[in-house]
Amino acid sequence: MVMQIVAKRMIAADTVKDFFIQHWETTQVVFSRGLFHYAELEGFGVMDENGKITGLGTYKLSDHVCQIISLNSEHENQGVGSSLLYVMENIAKEKKCHTIKAITTNDNLQALKFFQKRGYVISEIVKNAVEESRKIKPEIPFYSFDGIPIRDEIILEKCL
Repeated sequence: MVMQIVAKRMIAADTVKDFFIQHWETTQVVFSRGLFHYAELEGFGVMDENGKITGLGTYKLSDHVCQIISLNSEHENQGVGSSLLYVMENIAKEKKCHTIKAITTNDNLQALKFFQKRGYVISEIVKNAVEESRKIKPEIPFYSFDGIPIRDEIILEKCL
């Protein structure tokens, strides 16, 4: 697959919005760390040879820490997520961040594997964090597609 990584701001706003909604069901992501609107985030997209967006990664920089907000791909195991993560890590280094963090939920075993294979370590578990997030975003499901209760946030980090 031929792919091109471009800054999120270079992709049509409606295209980014539609992709975000496809993966998050709304234009917002909520964690114990806050509520984030896709339009306010920096990020990168992966475009295929036809100009279609196949991946999107967003982040927020604060106090020498890069917080990954979203990382989604249309196609697993084709390097889209890894490429986006690599670019975000390099941006974080350029901006003098000493740590990059990702947050996932206890049911997201794919994300846990993905980040740990790339040098991230579990640094914190926020028990019952999703219960609080549902107060802001009630459409968060109670169970994953394979029946695991969605309950806790797992924070992974990597020193840069």
